[in-house]
Amino acid sequence: MSNKKPLSIIKIGGNIIDDATELSQFLSDFSKIEGNKILVHGGGKSATKMAQSIGLVPQMIEGRRITDQPMLDVVVMIYAGEINKNVVAQLQANNTNAMGFSGADGNLIQSTKRNHPTIDYGFVGDVQKVNTPLLETLISSGIVPVFCAITHDKNGQLLNTNADTIASELAIAASEVFEVTLNYCFEKAGVLTDVEDENSVIKNINQELYSQLKTEGAIHSGMIPKLDNCFNSLSKGVQKIRIGHHKMLQSEDSVCTTIQL
Repeated sequence: MSNKKPLSIIKIGGNIIDDATELSQFLSDFSKIEGNKILVHGGGKSATKMAQSIGLVPQMIEGRRITDQPMLDVVVMIYAGEINKNVVAQLQANNTNAMGFSGADGNLIQSTKRNHPTIDYGFVGDVQKVNTPLLETLISSGIVPVFCAITHDKNGQLLNTNADTIASELAIAASEVFEVTLNYCFEKAGVLTDVEDENSVIKNINQELYSQLKTEGAIHSGMIPKLDNCFNSLSKGVQKIRIGHHKMLQSEDSVCTTIQL
């Protein structure tokens, strides 16, 4: 039996953020989770809408946003500002003592600017280090950290960073001191063999099945980096990972996908 205290890390996808009713229900469910917890949120479509409204043309490559300086200004404003503070305010209304963070706050998540051999991603960060002692102090003080998808390089530069990766890196770092369950919540019931069929949830995925499903093309596009993150986290100390609709937070028996080595 581990002496470590349990910690739930929950990442919510953009589609939940884009739907006010869904977000309100999720935050109510999140507030009912007992014990230590962290929330990580993506950006939804708000940044894209804001960018388009001021004449910027959002660019995506393989599901990743290209972030030049004007786009960085938008994502910082929307992710670390509007979305993060609205989420924190709603959690406070649910009697959850939340505090919002970017990676720059308290030097909590330090990244380096992505260096890709052929693609210039702009101001996109790859996580290098999590300030685990400060994270532990915050959680032990009864604070519920709420992280947006912005980190920094410790040289004054903010960086747009994939929210799934932030959740994964926080989970890996926190697993040194907590027994961590990582939950990826989005609009589907889990990883599906047929995206049009909510009843096609794959309840358990290990690495062998994952390789097979990729080869068959049943798992593709944005789900691949998500699952790669999952297996990386499990190999580095995270106890358990679940992917599914946020209803799974209400009950251990809810339908979802559990990832295991």
